Amino acid sequence: MIIVIAGAGEVGSHLAKLLSNEEQDITLLDANADRLSVLDANYNLMTVVGEPTSVASLKEAGVAGCDLFIAVTPYEANNILACSIAKNLGARKTVARIDSYELMAKQNESLVRHLGVDKLIYPEYLAAQEIVTALKRPWVRNWFELHDGRIILAGIKLRHGAPLADVRLKDFAYDNRHFHVSAIKRNHETIIPRGDDCMLAGDILYITTTRDHIDELLEITGKTEYKIRRVLVMGGSKIAVLLVTLAHNDFRFTIIDNNLDQCRKLPQKCPDCEIIHGDARDIDILNDIGIGDVEAFIALTENSESNIFTCLNAKELGVRKTVADVENIQFISQAENLNIGTVINKKLLASSTIFQLLLDADSSTSKCLALADAEVAELEAKEGSRITRAPVKDLKLPRELTLAGLIRGDEGMLITGNTVIEPGDHVLVFCLEGALHKIERLFS
Repeated sequence: MIIVIAGAGEVGSHLAKLLSNEEQDITLLDANADRLSVLDANYNLMTVVGEPTSVASLKEAGVAGCDLFIAVTPYEANNILACSIAKNLGARKTVARIDSYELMAKQNESLVRHLGVDKLIYPEYLAAQEIVTALKRPWVRNWFELHDGRIILAGIKLRHGAPLADVRLKDFAYDNRHFHVSAIKRNHETIIPRGDDCMLAGDILYITTTRDHIDELLEITGKTEYKIRRVLVMGGSKIAVLLVTLAHNDFRFTIIDNNLDQCRKLPQKCPDCEIIHGDARDIDILNDIGIGDVEAFIALTENSESNIFTCLNAKELGVRKTVADVENIQFISQAENLNIGTVINKKLLASSTIFQLLLDADSSTSKCLALADAEVAELEAKEGSRITRAPVKDLKLPRELTLAGLIRGDEGMLITGNTVIEPGDHVLVFCLEGALHKIERLFS
């Protein structure tokens, strides 16, 4: 697939790195030559120095023959204009990063298409949605649903004393037909486990199941369901405002920010939310607020280290659920190994949306989840594809991937070695980073 990315900032650079690992034909366009030279030297991609809104630069980048054009500069207007030009030059599909909710409103859909934009990406909105999911399912690290929850993949940290701790995978699989351990995150590495692998306390297990067995999943992982009512948010960021807008009917929010000007603006944006001027890193201030009555603490400042640190503080003060915005990719693994409930990253969330476009699936019923070093995707098995030719155990699949579950008609089911994938099945695939291209060949 030929992909042109306009904008080599954080999101664009991260996307370029990921997609180049997937053996895609990537061209990265940006006006900053120094930024491009670093990427050009270390990754399998082409670079073009130029303005993303320049017709000449877009032609030089090859948008006329590209399958996917992605505009992810920091400026919404430039991204929309770049997509409009690219579409008129012949780009098959266009994606624009935006930074306001207005264009996502349903009444503006036809306007957006008329402008030449096929898909909008609003990373802050994706982050807010992810946090809402974390608050509604506070006992998991990740929660991934296919087709209205017919298949569920949950990332759960295994505690000491949990029934699954120190159990070999093949022994667990023999007794539990309703669960599939798709991957294990141990220390700083994600592995696709085999039968002799043992599940250890401290592991993050990615377990696939169906919605009828969620209560059993809680039991075997040693978790308990609980309800969150009061939420304390550190940082009056755009994500915080979107979060309160999305979920103010479900939770009681308090935002604390150490910027007085920001605090003065927030009441207009979040009328149903308590606003406090102060520093959430100060334990005395947290105690004054009443941290003991808070069920969830969410750190959304621009500083990843501060977000991690304050979440650890909140845990020490008795908060059951914490969520940290960690935008430094290199910090994600460390944060996941600490006592922090959920880690979010806008770059990974944006990547998830892009991967779904690459897979060319129906984004209204499915999505793709990008983790720090792995991907979870839904793929439809095509007529005559290799994946349908034999039982799974006889397909000699690459070790970097596992088939976790599938949707056949309206029914969700797990996949075993004896399962035969049928044309039209929607299959949940868990794979390590860089293996997506291997999977596509199996299904097409």
